[in-house]
Amino acid sequence: MANSWGTVLFSCALLLSLFVPSSLAQTCRGHSFSSNQLFTSCSDLPVLSSFLYWNHHPTNLTADIAFRKTGASTNGWVAWALNPNGQQMVGSQAILAFHNSSGVPTAYTTPITSLSPSMQPGDLSFQVSNLKAEYSNGDMIIFATLHLTSSLISTNQVWQEGTMSGTSFNPHAMDSANKASVGTINFETGATVAGTVRTSSKKNVHGVLNAVSWGILMPMGIMIARYLKVFKVANPAWFYLHAACQSSAYIIGVAGWGTGLKLGSDSPGIKYSKHRNIGITLFCFATLQVFALLLRPKPDHKYRLYWNIYHHSIGYATIALSIINIYEGFDILDPEKKWKKIYTGIIIFLGAVAALLEVSTWIIVLKRKQTASSNKHVNGTNGYDA
Repeated sequence: MANSWGTVLFSCALLLSLFVPSSLAQTCRGHSFSSNQLFTSCSDLPVLSSFLYWNHHPTNLTADIAFRKTGASTNGWVAWALNPNGQQMVGSQAILAFHNSSGVPTAYTTPITSLSPSMQPGDLSFQVSNLKAEYSNGDMIIFATLHLTSSLISTNQVWQEGTMSGTSFNPHAMDSANKASVGTINFETGATVAGTVRTSSKKNVHGVLNAVSWGILMPMGIMIARYLKVFKVANPAWFYLHAACQSSAYIIGVAGWGTGLKLGSDSPGIKYSKHRNIGITLFCFATLQVFALLLRPKPDHKYRLYWNIYHHSIGYATIALSIINIYEGFDILDPEKKWKKIYTGIIIFLGAVAALLEVSTWIIVLKRKQTASSNKHVNGTNGYDA
């Protein structure tokens, strides 16, 4: 019986080891370094599967540290830094580790002075000695001795990871984990505190302007043109409502597009190519629609059919791209989930209303055709069409 229970327990433990993510199972406690180094303090950093270990020596203001990144790729880079200027990238005094062209783990210091850093070797604002990198079983480890100043005993820390193309360092991703890889550290007390993800107010303005203009007003404007004109009582009011709605959407959208260009110029090292390219396409399409309004031929003009095809095609393409790009923006901005759900609810509501109106207006149109056909038949038999 005891052997049976032992077999069951072993099987459960094996299953747990297979299905529980390694990032959840691992902590800094109990890890053994190959060099048998021991550290009195350690911290499980909240994101990017990273851990920090250190020994603080108050007599000479030094700290022996080990930064460990699990699941590290041999074709990537990792970095850990102190930043007395804030919980941010710029101003970070960083230690970078990667595999060089010979496949050997390499580490050096590099100050981060801009959003598009060179990542080349450079001196930090404090001295670093005993610096080396080690790679084993998917763990990239940076060992170093930091010669601190009194102001750096308690300061901000930043850590990051990215990929490489040959010997070039690619910019790190902008996922929520990468944005949240900041915090504070107190080498003396052993306390570490996770930082908060800061969102630029310009990004919020950019997101709101574009969601309202391209994502809500534009679809509403198309719905007004498609469905209201079926009702004779709405003619010609539907056209002015359509023009007003689309003009407002264009003006607000151009303002949102402008804030996007400003954000891009302020962040030269950060690129969202798909979001940017769709945004440029949307601006071009919307501008073409403005010209279409100015060049709109009369209903009985011989070119009116071609104008309708052009106007409708560009319009529907604009709506499709707008919705796609707004969800791209949600992924980039990474706001609270409720905002994405709210926008999704608005789109579903507009889609449901459009489906209902589509059915209703087709019924009206078909009834009118039947009535017109019936009247024509009656008039013809009475000799009016003779």
